[in-house]
Amino acid sequence: MAETPPTTPEHPRRTPVRQVIREVTEPGLVHPALIPGIGVERTGRTFGTNWAVFAIAGAFIAAVIVWGILDPASIQATGSASLGWVTTNFGWLFGALTIAITVFMMFVGYGRTGGVRLGSDDEEPEFSTVSWIAMLFSAGIGIGLLFYGPMEPLTYFLAPPHGFDAEPGTVDAMHSALAQTLLHWGPMAWAYYALVGGAIAYGAYRRGRSPLISAIFTPIFGQRTEGWLGQLVDVFAIIVTLGGTAISLGIGALQIGRGFEMVAGIGEVGNAFLIGTIAVLTALFVVSAVSGIKRGIRALSNINMVVAGVLGVFVLVAGPTLLLLNLLPSVTVAFFEDLGTMLMRNPAQSEDSAAFLSAWTTYYWAWWVSWTPFVGMFVAKISRGRTLREFVTVVVVVPSAVCLVWFTIVGGTSMSMEAAGLGISEAGSSEAMLFAMLGNLPFGVITSILALVSIVIFFVTSADSASIVMASMSQGGKPEPSRWVTITWGVLLGATAATLLVAGGEEALSGVQSLMVVTALPFAFVVIGIMVAWAKDLRTDPYMLRHKYAKAAIAQGVRLGIEEHGDDFVFGSSGVHADDGAGAWLDTDDPALTEWYTDATTGPIDAQGVQRTLDPGRIQPKGPDRPDHTASGDNALVVGEEERERRRRAEPPAE
Repeated sequence: MAETPPTTPEHPRRTPVRQVIREVTEPGLVHPALIPGIGVERTGRTFGTNWAVFAIAGAFIAAVIVWGILDPASIQATGSASLGWVTTNFGWLFGALTIAITVFMMFVGYGRTGGVRLGSDDEEPEFSTVSWIAMLFSAGIGIGLLFYGPMEPLTYFLAPPHGFDAEPGTVDAMHSALAQTLLHWGPMAWAYYALVGGAIAYGAYRRGRSPLISAIFTPIFGQRTEGWLGQLVDVFAIIVTLGGTAISLGIGALQIGRGFEMVAGIGEVGNAFLIGTIAVLTALFVVSAVSGIKRGIRALSNINMVVAGVLGVFVLVAGPTLLLLNLLPSVTVAFFEDLGTMLMRNPAQSEDSAAFLSAWTTYYWAWWVSWTPFVGMFVAKISRGRTLREFVTVVVVVPSAVCLVWFTIVGGTSMSMEAAGLGISEAGSSEAMLFAMLGNLPFGVITSILALVSIVIFFVTSADSASIVMASMSQGGKPEPSRWVTITWGVLLGATAATLLVAGGEEALSGVQSLMVVTALPFAFVVIGIMVAWAKDLRTDPYMLRHKYAKAAIAQGVRLGIEEHGDDFVFGSSGVHADDGAGAWLDTDDPALTEWYTDATTGPIDAQGVQRTLDPGRIQPKGPDRPDHTASGDNALVVGEEERERRRRAEPPAE
């Protein structure tokens, strides 16, 4: 072991007063660069129902439901007017924010922070990669792919947006239509979810904080995030989660109804059918939610990935196969070629451009912002144990690739059929287009039934994941919320969707959807704050500190080695005078570096038991041989009542 050089008159050793005090009052305090990460479940934190958050969110949602029942036309008009004002005056903000978040997440995932783990340094992922990807689409996005898959590209195919030179109904129009669709559903949309989900997971599984959006701001506001300001953020998150999911479920119910009409060959189904559908599906998703993520949601997501995959492959084979295969690579190129044109589009260019942005692009950006509390928190729950590089790749890149393939196959087929005169655009409603397209392919009834099964499963997984997220948020971020709270939010979610659908139909759904998008304006500033707070956290992450030490040590070692030994030297370690070593740049007693883990563990962390390897990102031992099967293998990090009792008795830690 290296020894510190003795103090000499020429080289006096400088020991800061604060360091002396800490060494006396908190002996054995672990260096901040050696902390392997602390999961929230190991902090001794208790989670109880936050009745203020629960009541305020519930009352607000009830008020919106009553409004939708009493005056659906008014809620639609108010939502439309508010949405128009927001998109007209703040479209620039959403556009700039979307670009900023995408760039930020690329730096987080593929920059120096890419090796930081969402958990302890050697923690293994909780779910397999296949299940992880499947569950990403369960949080409300799947229904959107089935609903908008044939409709959105077809809309742009018939009326290319401003800035594209393609003639309507041509192959060039197909390229521009799919490129525009990918802009809305591709990496920029998923970057929003990655930002919020990654920040929540990092705080909860590496810093020992509550898995809440409000807790992300701890680096900026400290303990004030647990006060009224944090509760306000949590209330807001619950409201937009329930409202957005209820809209998605309402759209899903309408699509199930249209599919049933076309498969059964009957007339228009009434409200009784829609209410019965939502009631049955509500019972299913409540059961799934109560069974938890590891059982219900994971199993259903895996099943639905197979069902949707089979449906997509069938459309590829039975549809215009050669056209679709040619579109896949060419659309990828078209997306990057047209990216500048699509991002530079602004209301000042023309009235058509302003109308398109308000109806589509700006609307989408605001919609994704309003969905970030729900989807982000769910993504955090299923991403534990992943490095940030894995996280960004799977949460941003992989879903974008899936969306590219899906929209190219389904949207390309609907555009091809429209060009052939099959009248897909005249199907009667947006939710009927998928079934109209499938009806023009072989085995139309069978594939329509398969599509219905997929919609039902997406309905269930969307609602049960939302129920779990809302229950967790109303219980202070409790990782496994109480069953009665989960059931309460699940029933309220189903009741909201059914009430709005029956009372006002698509008019009420559209009004509430517009209001949810309007809520994206204040939440956009919350998202900006999340970037600032997370960046501040990552700068002082133990993994980053170790790499800074390594960089400084190597630079100093190479310089001194060459100066003293020329070409003939190897690296070692030895103690040096204060302020001359690799860590001279860091004040290890800075509260900003130490308070987060001393607070999380109800006291100082003992250095005993921390086994380091040459890999600066790992803590040994790993696997089933870990002491007490803790995530990091560090027995000295055991906290809670057992640790408090040990300290009270002044007993040494267990070997």
